[in-house]
Amino acid sequence: MGATGNAVTAAVNRFGLGAKPGDLAGAHDPRAWLETQLARGPDGAQFLAGLPTSIDYLRDEIQLFAIRREFKQGGRGRRDFLTGKMPGPPGDTKAAAAALKQALQPYRQEQRKDLLAEFSARIRIATGTATPFVERLVRFWSNHFAVSVDKFSARLFAAPMEREAIRPHVTGRFADMLLAVETHPAMLLYLDNVRSVGPDSRLGRRIAARLARDGDAGKGKAGGLNENLGREAMELHTVGVNGGYTQADVTEFSRALTGWSVAAKREFANGRQPDSAFVFRANAHEPGARRVLGKTFAEGGFEQGKAILDFLAHRPATARHLSLQLAQHFVSDDPPPALVDRMAKSYLDHDTDLAAVYRTLIESPEAWGSEARKFKTPQDFVTSALRAAQIDLQGRPQPVLGLLTTLGQPVFDPRSPAGFSDNSANWVDPDGLWKRVQAAEALSAHVASGGGEPLAFAQDILGPLLDEDTAQAIRRAESKRQAYATLFASPTFQWRV
Repeated sequence: MGATGNAVTAAVNRFGLGAKPGDLAGAHDPRAWLETQLARGPDGAQFLAGLPTSIDYLRDEIQLFAIRREFKQGGRGRRDFLTGKMPGPPGDTKAAAAALKQALQPYRQEQRKDLLAEFSARIRIATGTATPFVERLVRFWSNHFAVSVDKFSARLFAAPMEREAIRPHVTGRFADMLLAVETHPAMLLYLDNVRSVGPDSRLGRRIAARLARDGDAGKGKAGGLNENLGREAMELHTVGVNGGYTQADVTEFSRALTGWSVAAKREFANGRQPDSAFVFRANAHEPGARRVLGKTFAEGGFEQGKAILDFLAHRPATARHLSLQLAQHFVSDDPPPALVDRMAKSYLDHDTDLAAVYRTLIESPEAWGSEARKFKTPQDFVTSALRAAQIDLQGRPQPVLGLLTTLGQPVFDPRSPAGFSDNSANWVDPDGLWKRVQAAEALSAHVASGGGEPLAFAQDILGPLLDEDTAQAIRRAESKRQAYATLFASPTFQWRV
């Protein structure tokens, strides 16, 4: 692969997050430019410093639920209301609801502030990072292990999961990233594993006895086994839907994952601060050996589920599933099978080392051919515009968050464990394209006031990709703002080629 102009733009715009001023000139050796980023790893620590940890968020949630519980059970909050310390006469349900809302308001305000800080840090990193290839990989894996904030219990934890479980492992071993993700509060809460109880566990037997004693309709059955995490960990995160597993494998794996939970009130009692947000609750764990995909795993508490995850991480089906998704993301919706095979071999030959897979990708000629192209997702489009114009949001991410929602890809909100689609066809439709034109106009307003000459700007950002039709439209624009909007809305800018 020679250092042609098209190879440079591919490195910056397709492997990276889009060019910012000077990027094309700095990537004169495209492959080395990408390799250097892999060696360096993710940056942006200065923007992430000081953000709450998952433990902080769990503690705050416990405090919030305690206030709600007091009102429901007639505790201190309710007593304050009844004795006149809170507004409204006794028995006034509307006033009680208003009083509860008032009591919760400081926590809700702090949560909104924290979430905006999380989103702001993420945007600022993407806008200015010197390792955009690695940052794109962070976002790829965050979408691979999708957690959607539309689920109330998980809304605070999607961003921390990206910070705590994905960023540290993005150039390391997939097996390590997988364990970090599946033990993170975001995934355990999103997929309801915190409620999964082994029917024959100590807790399961107590529940069964209580139901039998109370004459419940489900007399004698503890129930409580939840298969969401076990299923998605196989179908989406590792071997894939065609990975050869059965429903029995899902059930067995889910039994091994019982007891995987998060720090709760008891871990924070008496002012304590737990060392980890993850907690293994042995009394909820289903005892016994488990058999998954033909291999038997001895009883071992937490270690049993961990061993199954490691086994899944090393499966050939997982190597192919992950390699195909990476090739689809960086090369095309229908990547060459030979490329996928080489990436999968690197994965298995290097003990799930992701950097080895990435290097196989960028060393492959198929990744640099003219047919390698992807239509930008809304987040790609907006991020590339922010980078190109070096737009400073001044710590106010709301306009960009609103723009992404309008375009159909709100941050951390895919509404499905499968994440947002990476298929170009799902983002190319008349309504979506029209909204992009409107978004281009909105983004251009942030550039026009302080930007330089639009055509020179376009040449710096697109290099040899700038076609004559786009250049002519920029020249004919009636204002700077219209010129920038024309650039951002152009097909050349909308594709990662």
